[in-house]
Amino acid sequence: MKFTDFNLSDTIQQAISDAGFKEPSPVQKEAIPLILEGSDIIAQAQTGTGKTAAFGLPMLSQMKADGSVEGLVIVPTRELAMQVSDELYRFGKLSGLRTATVYGGTPYGKQIERIKQASVVIATPGRLQDLLMSKKIKIDPKFVVLDEADEMLDMGFLDEIKNIFTFLPKERQTLMFSATMPKAIRKLAQEILNDPKTVAITKAESTNTDIRQLYYVVNDRERDDALVRLIDFKNPSKAIVFCRMKMEVDRLISHLTSQGFKVGGLHGDMEQKQREISIRGFKNGAVDIFVATDVAARGLDVNDVSHVFNYHIPFDSESYVHRIGRTGRAGKSGEAITLVSPNELRTIKRIEKDVGTQMATEVIPTKQELIKNKESDLLMEIAQTTITNDAIEMVKTLQHDLDIVTIAHLLASMVTQNNTVSGKDKIGFGLEEIKRLIERMHQNRGSDRNRSGNRRRHNNSGYRGDKNRSNRRKSNSGHRGKRD
Repeated sequence: MKFTDFNLSDTIQQAISDAGFKEPSPVQKEAIPLILEGSDIIAQAQTGTGKTAAFGLPMLSQMKADGSVEGLVIVPTRELAMQVSDELYRFGKLSGLRTATVYGGTPYGKQIERIKQASVVIATPGRLQDLLMSKKIKIDPKFVVLDEADEMLDMGFLDEIKNIFTFLPKERQTLMFSATMPKAIRKLAQEILNDPKTVAITKAESTNTDIRQLYYVVNDRERDDALVRLIDFKNPSKAIVFCRMKMEVDRLISHLTSQGFKVGGLHGDMEQKQREISIRGFKNGAVDIFVATDVAARGLDVNDVSHVFNYHIPFDSESYVHRIGRTGRAGKSGEAITLVSPNELRTIKRIEKDVGTQMATEVIPTKQELIKNKESDLLMEIAQTTITNDAIEMVKTLQHDLDIVTIAHLLASMVTQNNTVSGKDKIGFGLEEIKRLIERMHQNRGSDRNRSGNRRRHNNSGYRGDKNRSNRRKSNSGHRGKRD
């Protein structure tokens, strides 16, 4: 199936072609025709499966660019608001459609002026509610989208969302997208959607097959060295490093910068301007390595991320899918790398089972392997370099005093002098060691089950004894009562 199979407007088809999109993702295949036919939908799909295009393309295709707000997208965070706005603007600009982003922490005046000129408003619940309740804005959108609905409820925005819908027209098309479908989401859907059609993308479908998934087993104290070694070895064009904590983000930014990488980052304590500068730097290539927490990076959408590194394994399977979905986008391949301690092997196996995927385990390259890899890359780079007139003149000048072989040796020495590798030679566990760790994990699991069964049998057989002991306690307490 191709995007041309959908009945989208010519300008939207051109924007899709310009963006380099080829085949629609599973959620796009199912959602786009339903939205075009005018149905309300409730769609369950993980982050990173192309949800923005799934609702954005059919919505924009039906807009008239008549100077009014025709679409409203409500999202949980300012980062996601900016990302969705960027993507919708990219798809809609040939159609003359403008976007306005609305979130807290910035002046009301500017946002209100942008809303007056916009066809689509992308807003966080708190600021949008403020604008509507204070009557600073009045909008009458034909399309309303709730994106990352479960995340908004987790963040405590249920009351704000319900209140926002009291200001919106009854005649509208409402689209709800959520990674999970807890009771609260289903109840909200009943209240705000009209006879919705359901789109459900399974976990197996949500894991992009273009993403190669690897894990490396290391001791906790080796994580920094392992990360630097793997970044050096993989040589990513653009990479995101995921951390669990804000302080870890700050520390890793400092550490990776000291190793010579161009690093930026994102976490919840950063000022809004700093966040915007950091994201812009990553998008335009000023930053190669982007270090972030899960919450801060939700909705971060950069199509040319070649690698994702999990500095720590995420707490749950959905977070894992969300993280690795930052790479392998727009038909490109990617690689997701997770650092795992021996104690976390059970968690990695559980995630494999939950997500329906198989991760390959590999060994972190030694110093010598990394040096050989760097030399190989350098030789290829030299072979592909275009010879310039200045270079020819320089060699001619050098030949007055040196023979051509010496010149070659000197130039090769210059280009390889920075080809050094820091850190210890061997980092992490070898394949045989990992195999033994996994076998021991399975053995321990069997032992745990046996011990649990023995405890249950022992508890059942000892029931009368426990009861007798209880009776003795009662008897003793009675004796004490008499003595008193």
